[in-house]
Amino acid sequence: MGILYVVGTPIGNLGDFSPRAVETLEKVDFIAAEDTRVTVKLLNHFGIKKPMVVYQKFNEYEQGDIIVSRLQNGESCAIVTDAGMPCISDPGETLVKLCIKGDVKVEVVPGPSAVISALAVSGLSVSRFTFEGFLSVKRTSRMEHLMELRHERRTMVFYEAPHKLLNTLKDMHSVFGDRNIVVVKELTKIHETSWRGTLSEAVEYHTENPPKGEYVLVLDGEQEKKEEMRDPMEEAISIAKELMEKGKPASMAAKEAAKLTGQTKGEVYKRLIEEEEAE
Repeated sequence: MGILYVVGTPIGNLGDFSPRAVETLEKVDFIAAEDTRVTVKLLNHFGIKKPMVVYQKFNEYEQGDIIVSRLQNGESCAIVTDAGMPCISDPGETLVKLCIKGDVKVEVVPGPSAVISALAVSGLSVSRFTFEGFLSVKRTSRMEHLMELRHERRTMVFYEAPHKLLNTLKDMHSVFGDRNIVVVKELTKIHETSWRGTLSEAVEYHTENPPKGEYVLVLDGEQEKKEEMRDPMEEAISIAKELMEKGKPASMAAKEAAKLTGQTKGEVYKRLIEEEEAE
């Protein structure tokens, strides 16, 4: 029985690739890579020559079954992603699950992580945090995701692409208000920067300075309110009204607000209609 090695790769600076990671890639029988064109540059830099197979979200189950079969027959494999740790916002998660299901041993060779690196330089509270990955390209799905996090107390970490960054910042501001955020760009690369400010300032800055590169967003969680918490039904009505202002019909807004606050859809809908008729 072979072993699957989950190998972290540099997120920008090749000097961050560990000696153990190099040794692992040299000893395995083959490498599963998200994009072989990217990985071959890493291999060439360290003088490593190994056969590679493409493993990505478009073939994660079909190729995964083939890889597991090879491992069960005694070969060893290293899975790598284009940058950072496989399995974090990455289809490697599926391969690990398939290996566990197939009784194949899985070992990790840790490496750089954009999530942890951004948290470390953020200056925000990092004793507790939640990683939310990439938000949806679709605004409705993105807003639903953010609405679910509006009362999250932990520091939140997101990945974002440059062409989506400004819209994401605007949506965050509309949901969370003017919280502190750290926008980290191009970690470990020549143009690494950490921009700090409020969400409204972030929108203004990145409107004037078009985003370039890959981003990690580190956002403050909700601060504890000293005043008495709002009644759950009132909170549900407030959320439902916000959703309706964004174009959702009353029934759907009531359903989502009820889900987020633990209230019943029927009661939220009833109160919503009553308040609308009273206005």
